[in-house]
Amino acid sequence: MLMSALAVIFPLLMAFSAAYDLLTMRIPNWISLALLITFCICAVAIGMPLDIMGMHFAVGLGVLVGAFLLFIPGWIGGGDAKLAAAIGLWMGTEFALQFLLIATFLGGVLTIALLLFRAYFPVVWLPKAEWLVRLHNKEVGAPYGIALAAGAMFVYANTPLFDALTSNL
Repeated sequence: MLMSALAVIFPLLMAFSAAYDLLTMRIPNWISLALLITFCICAVAIGMPLDIMGMHFAVGLGVLVGAFLLFIPGWIGGGDAKLAAAIGLWMGTEFALQFLLIATFLGGVLTIALLLFRAYFPVVWLPKAEWLVRLHNKEVGAPYGIALAAGAMFVYANTPLFDALTSNL
């Protein structure tokens, strides 16, 4: 029962972070912190060796450094950078690159869709939902947390961590 609950924490946090980013254009720090803490709990629960756990943390740190290099010129937000690092922690060395490539591709698709939405759907056609009007604003960036969460979900089910959490189901 505990392992099943641990296995679904990551997808739930991904869904919440994507929805929160879409609706507010922010990703709260507590989501990245929750990902960090639950990774540690999951790693201990499955008996992950310390050297493998250390590699996961190294990947998370590497993604954090790379993401903040993208944050400095304003290409991604700070919440996106922290979320990407927390996801990298879960992916480890084996799946981090696959996650990053998929998230990058999905981010491009998201950006193109957002540009088309802004170009071809006048704001007067939209319901007066605050988040939708904000999303239509050309001065506002893209909610990249959606692409990060989606990329993570494409990869998560293939990770050894997920396998270990669900092996007794």
